[in-house]
Amino acid sequence: MNTNKLIVALDVDNAQQARELVAALRGVVGMFKIGSQLFTAAGPSLVREIISSGERIFLDLKYHDIPNTVALAGVEATRLGVSIFNLHALGGNEMMERTADAVSECAQAEGFTRPLVIAVTVLTSASESTLRDVGYHAAPGELVPRLALLAEASGMDGVVASPREVGTIRSAVKSKNFVVITPGIRPKNTDQADQKRVTTPRGAILAGADYIVVGRPILEARDPAHALRKILDEMESSAANTVTI
Repeated sequence: MNTNKLIVALDVDNAQQARELVAALRGVVGMFKIGSQLFTAAGPSLVREIISSGERIFLDLKYHDIPNTVALAGVEATRLGVSIFNLHALGGNEMMERTADAVSECAQAEGFTRPLVIAVTVLTSASESTLRDVGYHAAPGELVPRLALLAEASGMDGVVASPREVGTIRSAVKSKNFVVITPGIRPKNTDQADQKRVTTPRGAILAGADYIVVGRPILEARDPAHALRKILDEMESSAANTVTI
């Protein structure tokens, strides 16, 4: 199965719930995502615990601060052993470049596997109206590829973007190794909740996403393993090639 492309978001409020989900879904998904909620509740020790059990982690903390602070946070993420972590492309070139350099230097000097450093473009909860409210006079479809190009030029390994913008990113960024991770995935006949720019698992894979992130459709299901299998079936119906790291 195309399981390497699926990242399950552990968007729960305590370590025990996360452990139970990892145990139930182990060996079926490519990676687990730990975001702000769980990291704030359980801290880096849970990240280490899940990694030591043989699973891979996408640390989704979306760093956005002065360049030195984000670079140092990236070094600590590298030391944790995560496979991917992210920061906001809106932090600018210097912030991204310094983080990419610091991560590479740390991995080489201390013998860690270098994680992928991924830039968040425009959140999937944001619409054109949201962007106008904060002073951006561009639609997501215009801003996302611009940020993706900036991320590439700044040494990022890829971006996080809505599945609806994958095509424009692929047209703008010519590197075949540039990774695109898409949240905002909703299987057929499920609620969009607070997401605005969404698509199905199959749609995201066919658009060219390397990884899709799924949370609530699995976590809120009566049987998470069954919900996961249905998503994998949708993904399997696509003809995209699996990407591994």
